[in-house]
Amino acid sequence: MTIEDIRNKFEELRSTSENETVEFKEAKENFDFNTLGKYFSALSNEANLQGVRCGWLVFGVHDKKRGVVGTSYRNDPKKLQSLKHEIAQKTTGNLTFSNVFELEVEGKRVLLFEIPAAPQGVPIAFDGHFYGRDGESLVALNLQEMETIRNQRSFDWSAQVAEGATMDDLDSEALNKARFEFRKKNPDIADEINHWSDATFLNKARLTVNGKITNAALILLGTPESAVRLMPAIAQMTWILKDEDGIEVDYKHFYPPFLMSVDKLLSQIRNITFRYLPDNTLFPDEVMKYDNYVIREALHNCIAHQDYSLSERINVVETPDSLLFSNGGAFIPQTIENVIEKDAPQRYYRNTFLCVAMVNLNMIDTIGSGIKRMFVCQRKRLFPLPDYTITEKEVSVTIYGKVINEKYVKLLKEDENLTLAHIIALDKVQKQQPIDAKMAKLLKSKTLIDGRKGNYFLSETASAQVGEMVEYVQNKAFNKKYYIDLSYELIKKQNAKGTTRKEIDSLIIPKLSKILNDDQKRNFVRNMLHQMVVEEMIVSKERRYYLKT
Repeated sequence: MTIEDIRNKFEELRSTSENETVEFKEAKENFDFNTLGKYFSALSNEANLQGVRCGWLVFGVHDKKRGVVGTSYRNDPKKLQSLKHEIAQKTTGNLTFSNVFELEVEGKRVLLFEIPAAPQGVPIAFDGHFYGRDGESLVALNLQEMETIRNQRSFDWSAQVAEGATMDDLDSEALNKARFEFRKKNPDIADEINHWSDATFLNKARLTVNGKITNAALILLGTPESAVRLMPAIAQMTWILKDEDGIEVDYKHFYPPFLMSVDKLLSQIRNITFRYLPDNTLFPDEVMKYDNYVIREALHNCIAHQDYSLSERINVVETPDSLLFSNGGAFIPQTIENVIEKDAPQRYYRNTFLCVAMVNLNMIDTIGSGIKRMFVCQRKRLFPLPDYTITEKEVSVTIYGKVINEKYVKLLKEDENLTLAHIIALDKVQKQQPIDAKMAKLLKSKTLIDGRKGNYFLSETASAQVGEMVEYVQNKAFNKKYYIDLSYELIKKQNAKGTTRKEIDSLIIPKLSKILNDDQKRNFVRNMLHQMVVEEMIVSKERRYYLKT
């Protein structure tokens, strides 16, 4: 890079906020070597996870104001260059800085450390410990992020040849169905496909490797009996029906060929017609309880991304108002927000060979839009958005089969400035689920929500528009002085014998905001009484409260 290139890069970095791959430090005179190594590990790992070529650590710049303060760190050029070797001695694979650039800005010395992204499949440690970033904070690399990196070059179980498997292990009906879907996917060569032998077709559709049957082929096209060739992996989908009380009332197992079994499983779901009355009409709208695309996408995702090495089955649990789809394995994009915001293809897959085959058979796409389309479908239908629960070993998604408050949705639809991210956040508020601080601040600025972290609710302005003022008042409750005055009046009337905490709870707790849980309500009363004692309004004696005399 030329001096001009370096200067342009510096200005580019300086104009952006600190994030997972960019860090500024003043380091006016010195900087702890071990801390520098930790930042090297963190920025390298985050660059990998964010899909960028490198991370940057900049010395001589104030991390908040971006003012140039200059640095004298390792002024000696030899000592500066030796830093590469020193870092390499303590990192995984002896990885070190790609470059260390010195630049004069406003008459002061600035250092730019270019940190290469961790190689595919290799998380980078410093001195035996792995580091990452949580926003601007330096933290330990969590297990899910570590697995995400390691899975980039992990063993693709789906691409392995199934030992002893032959063409006789494939279901003829499924094979015909696969040909049909492949022709539909490739209409330009439909006539040519008709003349392919089965062996040629399977190779072209990426189901076999040089004519040998793969695990992916057995999952999608294998006979039920062929599943034993996949052991210890389990190729099984189970549908479970539960009643209103969560009691299991029915179940059924499904085996390969999954290309055919998907339809059989979905036929078990009670996808009845749902009727509701739109505003200002006596004629009901009719929709299916579950959108066909949404439930197919959810099930196909389970098949494509299941970690078959865990020897777990795919589950579909049906309740009166929802469907829960779950599969084993960590969620490689880490969060649903990553999928929605990036709206781009995933860089790698756990079962790459299986995913490619499923794309060729019209089961999934690999352009990164499937999950986002699920959210959009539910939104258009006025139903709650899908709920994802992600752990280190399982991914589950709940699809709701009942309409949400129509007036609430009408409010969302009338605000053209609300993005899908806003809709998702408001949907979480409706379900009393947490949202991040930045989104909460934005929704508050639009006067759509009120409350505090962990207890957000529809705001007064929004409530007035959708006719929910009663619910808003119940959520908002009253200011603290109101409760202090009530408590003081009760204690005053019973001053001769004193007032117990239980009596005060009975008076105050029913009047508190209904979005507070029981523990939060009790904590509120305790803190309020403590304040009254500190302010010498009341005194506490033998577990009773009296007026201060």
